[in-house]
Amino acid sequence: QVQLVESGGGLVQAGGSLRLSCTASGSTFYTYPMGWLRQAPGKEREFVAGIMWNGGSPYYADSVKGRFTISRDNAKNTGYLQMNSLKVEDTAVYYCAVGRGRYDRPSSIRDFGSWGLGTQVTVSS
Repeated sequence: QVQLVESGGGLVQAGGSLRLSCTASGSTFYTYPMGWLRQAPGKEREFVAGIMWNGGSPYYADSVKGRFTISRDNAKNTGYLQMNSLKVEDTAVYYCAVGRGRYDRPSSIRDFGSWGLGTQVTVSS
């Protein structure tokens, strides 16, 4: 099983940017699609962005499309989420996760098999 650790969260003003990282341990990270999900206080966890095992075909929730960019570097066992033009409503704990099958296109919570512990992103007005 893959172990995941997120980093890069913090406090930023609306309109600002942050880059989240997800570092994986184990030799199988590159075989799985990965994604970022988030959970705001009092709300359910929601899908944000996903990317295929080989770094191709990124896909996004409508709420972040055009502002966030997901990427990965399999040689470094690391995934990224570049977040630009942040809004107050982007405030949440952000989790990275890997999918269950190499050729899957995970986009819901149950599609992901391994999770990190999350990193807090707070956007102030």
